[in-house]
Amino acid sequence: MVTAKAMEPTPVIPAFWEEACRYLVKKDRVMKRLIPKFGEACLQTRGDAFITLARSIVGQQISVAAAQAVWDRFAKLPRKITPANVLRLKVDDMRTAGLSTRKVEYLVDLALHFDSGALNISGWAGMDDEAIVAELIAIRGIGRWTAEMFLMFHLMRPNVLPLDDVGLINGISHNYFSGEVVSRSDAREVAAAWHPYCSVATWYIWRSLDPVPVEY
Repeated sequence: MVTAKAMEPTPVIPAFWEEACRYLVKKDRVMKRLIPKFGEACLQTRGDAFITLARSIVGQQISVAAAQAVWDRFAKLPRKITPANVLRLKVDDMRTAGLSTRKVEYLVDLALHFDSGALNISGWAGMDDEAIVAELIAIRGIGRWTAEMFLMFHLMRPNVLPLDDVGLINGISHNYFSGEVVSRSDAREVAAAWHPYCSVATWYIWRSLDPVPVEY
């Protein structure tokens, strides 16, 4: 029997990853320590826009491990994760999988946007980051953080700096400021050395806090 999880697209690795790692090791003392520590693991995309956004919604405000556990239960509900199949699910079944009432509402609204053709999916490749963020945050339950996860994990944009991400801020505090509280301004100053590969540096900051790779 093929499970819903097994039927998800095979992850794809960004073409820029190796170049970005070499660049960051030269430019930043923390990256010089972190990048070799985590070997060949890297950010991956599943190549499916709906699954990436759905996983981002599931992962809102919970740990990486908790998000994966909820997603694994949710992914078993339909035969395949598609917008149309999600719209056919029963709310009670989605709640039993561990989704809050609000997250169920968000996933249904996301599925409706995809199923109705309301999104400019074919145009995303030619749009800049901020234009895509503006389109996505019009969907209920998708704020800037979720849109930025989409830029990183689906569109493979190399220079996303998700300043609303608690893990990023905590990781910068831990790795650069000996655990002291840092502001968004502090985080921007640190990240100045990461450009044009903020997405890659962010991923390694996450790994420094949690050995489980972040996936969406």
